[in-house]
Amino acid sequence: MGLLICLNLNFMKRKGNFYSQIHSFNNLHHSYLKVRKNKRYKREILEFSFNLEENLFKIQKDLKEETYIHGGYKKFIVRDSKKREIKAPQVKDRLVHHALCNFITPIFDNTFYHYSYACRKGKGNHRAVNDFKRKLKNKGDFFCFKADISKYFDSISNSLLFKIIKRKVKDKKALNLIDTIIKSNEKGIPIGNLTSQLFANIYLNEMDQFVKRGLKSKCFFRYMDDFVIFKKEKKELRRTKDKLEIFLNCKLDLKYKEKATSIFPVLNGIDFLGYVIFEKYTLPRKKTVLKMIKKIKKRTFKEAFNTWRAYARKTQSYFLKKSIFTKICFILFLIIYQKIKLV
Repeated sequence: MGLLICLNLNFMKRKGNFYSQIHSFNNLHHSYLKVRKNKRYKREILEFSFNLEENLFKIQKDLKEETYIHGGYKKFIVRDSKKREIKAPQVKDRLVHHALCNFITPIFDNTFYHYSYACRKGKGNHRAVNDFKRKLKNKGDFFCFKADISKYFDSISNSLLFKIIKRKVKDKKALNLIDTIIKSNEKGIPIGNLTSQLFANIYLNEMDQFVKRGLKSKCFFRYMDDFVIFKKEKKELRRTKDKLEIFLNCKLDLKYKEKATSIFPVLNGIDFLGYVIFEKYTLPRKKTVLKMIKKIKKRTFKEAFNTWRAYARKTQSYFLKKSIFTKICFILFLIIYQKIKLV
């Protein structure tokens, strides 16, 4: 019975008759400004902006007459903590994504689990860390279940995603546009689409509601597909892990990433949100620090210092902060010295 709770939830009335607002000129122009932000001198943005009014009217016409066709993607590989394929949509498609999200994001965000933080206005990493630390107080004798989803974005079922969206949206024309965007990628949803961030949260909100209402878990935090649950009893946590695994497999066609799934005492510290978080203090995560040092060479001194300070202020590690800052200064000194030498 519990497994069916989440898929039957309907917290708010379905939203309809807003498609005309999506393709209004004001919304399209506002969306263009979002797409252009911090990228106005990129070639593709300059080309689109050269005939801006004509391009906006063309998109408006295609949306209004429902003849809009989603373009292809530019693919490239990013090697960060792991190898990921990014699919970047064309400018016109990015603009349409923004135009759509301007209206459907509020519809779904109101239904999302409170302790879900990724890609949500007023949430984010720092808010998540603060809330997590408060929730962890006086739970030093608890156990933690930490997991994430294997190949999450690629594993999302497009048909199931659309069914979930239909529960909240009844505007047929808006649904056709959403379906067009979902089907623009053969399997799953592409990392790189603005809509993918929202769709990913919509999909895993099914899990959130099941954990909250079906499993009655009060200490549950999620940041995209990375999540933790902690409970007093280890046996109860194991049962939670098993029940959630069944729900993910049967209802969402997802599975745990085995190497990232574990149950351990809270006293050991929880590697989550880029930090290792203990009941009474927080330490920097080794991988995050090393990744940050690698990026320093691409930044100015002010950018590097501000990035490190924003990250380290959440931690209680004076000597490590001092050591890393010294390394930042030394690396940047070498970069500046080499530039001067070349001149």
